[in-house]
Amino acid sequence: MLLLTGGLAEAPLPSGGSGVQWPRHGARLPRCRRPRGQHTHAPPGPPAECAGKMSSPGVDGDPKPPCLPRNGLVKLPGQPNGMGTASITKGTPAVKSRPCQPPPVSALPPPGLAAPLPRAALAGGLCPSAGLSLGGPAPAPVPGPLVERPPLATDEKILNGLFWYFSACEKCVLAQVCKAWRRVLYQPKFWAGLTPVLHAKELYNVLPGGEKEFVSLQGFAARGFEGFCLVGVSDLDICEFIDNYALSKKGVKAMSLKRSTITDAGLEVMLEQMQGVVRLELSGCNDFTEAGLWSSLSARITSLSVSDCINVADDAIAAISQLLPNLAELSLQAYHVTDTALAYFTARQGHSTHTLRLLSCWEITNHGVVNVVHSLPNLTALSLSGCSKVTDDGVELVAENLRKLRSLDLSWCPRITDMALEYVACDLHRLEELVLDRCVRITDTGLSYLSTMSSLRSLYLRWCCQVQDFGLKHLLAMRSLRLLSLAGCPLLTTTGLSGLVQLQELEELELTNCPGATPELFKYFSQHLPRCLVIE
Repeated sequence: MLLLTGGLAEAPLPSGGSGVQWPRHGARLPRCRRPRGQHTHAPPGPPAECAGKMSSPGVDGDPKPPCLPRNGLVKLPGQPNGMGTASITKGTPAVKSRPCQPPPVSALPPPGLAAPLPRAALAGGLCPSAGLSLGGPAPAPVPGPLVERPPLATDEKILNGLFWYFSACEKCVLAQVCKAWRRVLYQPKFWAGLTPVLHAKELYNVLPGGEKEFVSLQGFAARGFEGFCLVGVSDLDICEFIDNYALSKKGVKAMSLKRSTITDAGLEVMLEQMQGVVRLELSGCNDFTEAGLWSSLSARITSLSVSDCINVADDAIAAISQLLPNLAELSLQAYHVTDTALAYFTARQGHSTHTLRLLSCWEITNHGVVNVVHSLPNLTALSLSGCSKVTDDGVELVAENLRKLRSLDLSWCPRITDMALEYVACDLHRLEELVLDRCVRITDTGLSYLSTMSSLRSLYLRWCCQVQDFGLKHLLAMRSLRLLSLAGCPLLTTTGLSGLVQLQELEELELTNCPGATPELFKYFSQHLPRCLVIE
C-alpha cells in the first residue's frame, strides 16, 4: 500500500501494473530533483524505496527525485535484510517529546552484522547515538549529572605537572600571567632549594614625598623560601627584614650576607631574632670583628662560611671551635689564619665535621695539615685550594690519615708534584673527585698513577701546562670517569684529544682555551660521544 498526503489518495496497485499509482485529476505533485543514476520508472514488485520517489516525468521527460511532502510524512525505505518501514512525523509534539525509536523488524540479520543506517533516517532526525537495537526497543538514555571542567589553561592538575619543566626565571615570568597560574606556582614545592638574592636598593620603595617604604615580602612568604642572600645591607636593613618577613623568626634556615656593613651588634641581633638559622655565610663583611663572633654564634649552627672578611684571624677560629660543637661544614677564606688556628679544633668537631674548605690560606703549612688530620679524622671533603705552602708531604699526611675522603681539592698549590698523586692513588680508594687546577708541576707520570683509581668520577686538570698527549692515554683506562676538564692545557693536540672517544661513559668534557680543540674535533665528538656535553 502506498501512503501519500497533500491531495494524493490511497489506492491499491493494479495487478500486473507498472507499480506506479497516478494521482487523481487535478492533484498537484511537489517539485523535486532526481539524483544522478536514478532509473526513470520503478520496477514492478515490492513497494518503492520512498514515497517521495513516486513522481511523474518532468517537462523534459526526466524523472523527479524524492522529496518530503508538505505535511512532513516520510516513507522510510525497506531494508535489504528484511527490515520493514517506518514513518516519522516532524513537528508533532507527541513525537518530539519521546526519544528516538528504531523501526520494527521482521527478520534479524546474522549475528555480528549490523544493518546500515538509512539516509532517510538521518535526514528525518534519527539519533545514531541512541543505538538501533535489532532485538527490540532501545533503552532510553539515562541523563547523568553535568560536570563542568575548568579550561586546560587553568586546570590545576595539568599545571602542577607542567610547571616542573621550567626554570626558576621562567617560573617568575609565568607567575605574572594570571591569578590561577600564580596560585599554582606559588606552592613551596616549586621553589625548594632556591635562594632569593635581594640587594639593599631593592628592599625599599621611594614614596612620592621622598620617603622610603620597605617592600612587601608576602610573595616570598607564600613560596616558603627557607634561605635568603642579602647584598650590601646594613644593621638597619636587617632589622627591617626581620620585622617585615613573616617567616624570619622560625622559617628561615639559611642566611647569607655579602659585601655588607653589618657590625657586631647587627650580627648579634640577627642570630638572636632568627632562631631558625642553622647555615650562615659572611662574605666581604669587613665591619664585624672576632668579638662579634664570640657574642653571636649559637650552637645550633651546623654550616658556616667566612670569606674575604679582613678581621678574621686565629682568634675567630677559636670562637668557631669552642661555640659550634655541631658544626658539619666549615669554609674559611682568610689570609691571616696560621697553623696555630687549626690546633683549636677539638674532639667535638672531630665527630661532627665532615667538610673543611681552607681557601687561599697562604700562611698554612704542612704543620697545619697535621693538626687537621688529627683533629678531624672523619672528613669526607677537604679543600686546600690556594694554600701555596703545602707540599707533597702534606698530601701524604692527608692520604694516610683521611681514608674516608671522597673529594680532594689541591688546586693552585704550586708545590704539588707527581709524588703527591702517587700518595693519593695508593691510599684514597674512595676518592670520587680530584681537583688539580693550576698544579703546574703535574706531568704525564702523575696521570699514570691516577689511572689505577677505579672510583674516580671527576678529574679537573685545568691549566696543567705539562700534561701532554701521552698522559691522556693513561686516562683512557679510567672507565669510571664521568667528568674531565682539560681547559687551558696548551700541549694537547687534536690527535691526542680524539682518543677520548674511548671513554664512552663520559658525561662532560671541558676543552675551553685548549689549542688542540678544533671545530673538526668537536664535530667528531658529537658523532662518537653523543651523550657527552662538550664545552668549547
